[in-house]
Amino acid sequence: MDERSVDFPIAILGAGFGGIGMGIKLLKAGIRSFTIFERAEEIGGTWRDNTYPGAACDVPSHVYSFSFEQKPDWSRAFAGSGEIQQYLLDVVEKWQLRPHIRFGCEIVDAHFDETDGTWTLTTADDESFTARVVVSAVGGLVDPQWPDIKGLHSFAGEMFHTARWNHGYDVTGHRVAVIGTGCSAVQVVPSIAPQVEKLEVFQRTPAWVLPKFDKAYPERTKRAFARFPLLLHALRSFKYWMSELFGPMVFLDAPRLSAIAERESLRFLAQQVKDPALREQLTPHFQFGGKRVMISSDYWKTLERGNVELVTEPIEEIKPLGILTKDGRLHELDAIILATGFDVGLAKAPFHVVGRGGRVLDDVWKDGAVAYKGMTIAGFPNWFTIMGPNTGPGHTSVLVYSEAQMGYALQAIRKLQGGSWKFVDVKQDVQDRYNEGIQKRMKHMVWHTVKSWYLDADGGNHSLYPGYAFEYVWRTRKFKPSEYEIARF
Repeated sequence: MDERSVDFPIAILGAGFGGIGMGIKLLKAGIRSFTIFERAEEIGGTWRDNTYPGAACDVPSHVYSFSFEQKPDWSRAFAGSGEIQQYLLDVVEKWQLRPHIRFGCEIVDAHFDETDGTWTLTTADDESFTARVVVSAVGGLVDPQWPDIKGLHSFAGEMFHTARWNHGYDVTGHRVAVIGTGCSAVQVVPSIAPQVEKLEVFQRTPAWVLPKFDKAYPERTKRAFARFPLLLHALRSFKYWMSELFGPMVFLDAPRLSAIAERESLRFLAQQVKDPALREQLTPHFQFGGKRVMISSDYWKTLERGNVELVTEPIEEIKPLGILTKDGRLHELDAIILATGFDVGLAKAPFHVVGRGGRVLDDVWKDGAVAYKGMTIAGFPNWFTIMGPNTGPGHTSVLVYSEAQMGYALQAIRKLQGGSWKFVDVKQDVQDRYNEGIQKRMKHMVWHTVKSWYLDADGGNHSLYPGYAFEYVWRTRKFKPSEYEIARF
């Protein structure tokens, strides 16, 4: 191990996929002087917290896993949340990462000292830590988004969010409402419908849905993957390139391309739902890809069950006995499940972050979050973000992007470890040119055609990457010192 790494403290924020992956990358590079700060008491992030019935990934298992830590024995084509969490636990155990993790340690403040090129991190318990480099991997799909509904907390029955599922409450035989029809709802509705007395699904906007070609892997297939790793890598590569091939149908503002996918979705809807009135309620009237596409083979048909009702009348207020809709109807309920997504925090800092010259990250991002290639921010030296602004995928695995970012940050860390560099700070004009290009391309993407969580309040998109994943990987393959201001000791 390079002796210089001993005196080169690195802070990684978050122990989800991003933080764990970055830790492994450092270990593989012979760098052990890092600490992963995790506010919870266990690793996993999204997959630790989302344990609702039916919780699963809508990206194929072999693609939604580290390329450098392939798992030959996934049980299904699309893994459930418990299996993904176990995968992460196994990876942490294999790489003996736990000694590097501080659990129950929430960072609430970060200040950069330009004199010595270090970050001071302060925890909620008022402890302080110093780091030469910070890698922020706090993630976005963790904190629940509570809906802005009048009387939300006046309900006398049971109420909880899908991301904080109350496993102590048995829905069996009860009158239950699910508010929301996004990814979580599409999974939880078919899972609980057979158990409840009555299930009312409150829909604001119908979604495009495609069938989920899920299946269990036979034992002989798992054995073949374990024995012949090339087969495993070939399958992963095939699934990844198929997602890239169909990507333009999802992210381009190209009605002719969108129409192909729309026809398939509508054909699937006709197969699943026989009631023409219900089909009309479930038919989207926006371009395919404008909002996140749902993957499910049982959501639509569940809505035709005798004990399930789709409610499209807007919610007026939540009362102690249930939900009052604008038509004056009171839907009496025993439980309300909020499937209303996450507070992804795309346009704000994860906490109070102060960079060079006293600049505050929230102030810098007041008109929208921007970063160079989604990773580095002018005025915030030696700070690298995993899954930062405009690095979200609209069509494939987020880990393709995350791994590219880990590799980029590692290159910079190695340069800094050389001993003569105090810090690297991306040049403002480099960052500006990059983001101007991103926003010009955004005009050709489908996301601007409909209001969604992808967009800021002013309609700007600072969340998704406007293009192919392989292009992003290519653009981030090399850390270029010429694009950064370099301060030396």
